[in-house]
Amino acid sequence: MLLTDIPTPAYLYDMNLLQRTADLAAAEATRYGFVIHYSLKANYHQPILDVMKAKGFGADCVSGKEVALALESGFMPQSIVFAGVGKTDSEILSAVRAGVFCLNCESVEELEVISNLAASCQKVASVALRINPDVDGHTHQNITTGLNENKFGIPGAHLQRALDLCTQSPWLRFIGLHFHIGSQITSPEPYRLLARKASEIWSRFEISRYGATVLNLGGGLGVNYESPEEFPIADFQSFFGGISRTLQIPSDVRVHFELGRSLVAQCGTLVTRVLFVKTGLERRFIIVDAGMTELLRPALYQARHKIENPFSNRPEQVYDVAGPVCESSDVFAKDYLLPGTERGDLLLIRSCGAYGQSMSLRYNLRNTAPAFFHHGELNLPLSFRNELSELEAV
Repeated sequence: MLLTDIPTPAYLYDMNLLQRTADLAAAEATRYGFVIHYSLKANYHQPILDVMKAKGFGADCVSGKEVALALESGFMPQSIVFAGVGKTDSEILSAVRAGVFCLNCESVEELEVISNLAASCQKVASVALRINPDVDGHTHQNITTGLNENKFGIPGAHLQRALDLCTQSPWLRFIGLHFHIGSQITSPEPYRLLARKASEIWSRFEISRYGATVLNLGGGLGVNYESPEEFPIADFQSFFGGISRTLQIPSDVRVHFELGRSLVAQCGTLVTRVLFVKTGLERRFIIVDAGMTELLRPALYQARHKIENPFSNRPEQVYDVAGPVCESSDVFAKDYLLPGTERGDLLLIRSCGAYGQSMSLRYNLRNTAPAFFHHGELNLPLSFRNELSELEAV
């Protein structure tokens, strides 16, 4: 199948790059004895889950359905962490009954509910306390999660109360602390600060005295959206190495991470076809058949993805690239330099493997875009082998 034969809009996944990324992440984590849980929210297609499971990664889930999918996909219960600020009673009960590794608790109130629900089914729930370390990830405000006052996590001032509740309840087994300071963090400094803060909190509150042996530092490692060819794999070496050099915790504490974007973002491309090239009064608009329904990130928090027109050798021009959805926010890029583009051209929107398909919408009754998985060497925009497989999007 040729790239030009793919029905658009469609997601295209480079499984060779995904495998190389997972291999490197696993090797660097193993170097320090770290544990990786793959965040299903980034992308939950089965071929991608199969790669993560085969590498020995656990699963990081933020809904009951993600927990169920992880179990159905072969992840062992003891490798699954269940996070989320608004777990329902039925989701909590299902996770406790399944015996997941731990529930990351985000408030004292949630701890009380988990204790009562665990008692109702006579099963002890393993819990970690998600603490807000008041560390700024220096990322977009919509994906910053580690400040003191936030809908996520427990403020440091409430930690002792939460620890006391874990001690008092026979239905809670406290295993450690959980942190997550945000997403798409590209500077190492926030992680060094997080490692120092986590070490201080562990020592100050004598967390080991409560029997804890797990420190979960979350995820959030960013990728290079501007130059995906030059930087196809995130810098796992600096990420894990910097944290290892900064942490000061007891030797029996196992450090866990919840990685999503850094594992899958660069392997995905959104393929879209030009419907119209519209000339305005002062601007040129490329209207494509993909929209915010297929890639919400630009509309949601002004994210920028690299866009290519690999089939044109016409002189470059400046365009606004927009989708067909009836919202003015349905714009992928403004003042974007591309080769001269015409109706029928294919555009490639890169780095869409994370939070592209998993955040897709049916707004405007849009069709669900298909996904294609390529297992050979993928050098866009060359032809693909016939073993390319098509899957319906979830």
